[in-house]
Amino acid sequence: MEALGIGSRVEHPQFGKGVVIQVRSDAYEITFWENGAKIIGRDYDKLKVVDAVESPSDIATYEKIEKSLVKILNRFSDVTQKVEMANRWSGGRMTLYPNDAELKEKEIPLETFFHKIVMLRDRLRVLEQKINTNSKLTDEEKVEMEQYITRIYGSLTTFNVMFKYEADKFVGGKS
Repeated sequence: MEALGIGSRVEHPQFGKGVVIQVRSDAYEITFWENGAKIIGRDYDKLKVVDAVESPSDIATYEKIEKSLVKILNRFSDVTQKVEMANRWSGGRMTLYPNDAELKEKEIPLETFFHKIVMLRDRLRVLEQKINTNSKLTDEEKVEMEQYITRIYGSLTTFNVMFKYEADKFVGGKS
């Protein structure tokens, strides 16, 4: 099926006649006269095109704008979002055993440990922001410092198992 633009009129075998009101990367949001708004995958082949409106190649979808805005807000704000620990670790404890048998072990709630990891990640992000906006550093110095931060993120990927959501996990350098 051809790419449809906003305003295209279509007919769905189950939902009837409708109009494309939003174009997403993988789907159309269509308002059907009798069934309201529905999300229909772009690969759905039973959608009959009644009147196609050409989709501009540079269309800024709501989805793209929202993702960009969230990225910008996360990067340039000191407001930290709530990061959730994976459910399987809830209520768990971590015990550190010293090599010296005369010393006592240290037990830490996993929530406390996880919170420290998230704080570290957030502070690295602020440091990254400060490096990128620093007018006294040369581009070479900024790149060098960014590479160190990327390597730090890479070292912290071990703790990704503790994060509930993929988007919150550490990402190191990609080759």
